Amino acid sequence: MLQDPKLIRHYQALTDALVDTWQRGYQRTDELRLLVDGYLLALRTAGLLEPFEIYRIEDDVNRFLYDPSSFIEPEFELETEPMRGY
Repeated sequence: MLQDPKLIRHYQALTDALVDTWQRGYQRTDELRLLVDGYLLALRTAGLLEPFEIYRIEDDVNRFLYDPSSFIEPEFELETEPMRGY
């Protein structure tokens, strides 16, 4: 579990991007994995985080990516008012 605010921000940015990409129709795991790999490569190249911090983000994002419940769209129930007689 991530506790450092900067790691949490990167995790949230990456998981939000995964969900957005999934909603746009790229729903295969290998397509989503490319996004994860690119983001992590950018973090490594920029040198903003220590390697162990990037590993922690990668570990948590992999759990998110391979958890089927991460990409299930919520089902909304329409509320209807009962018909009233006039």
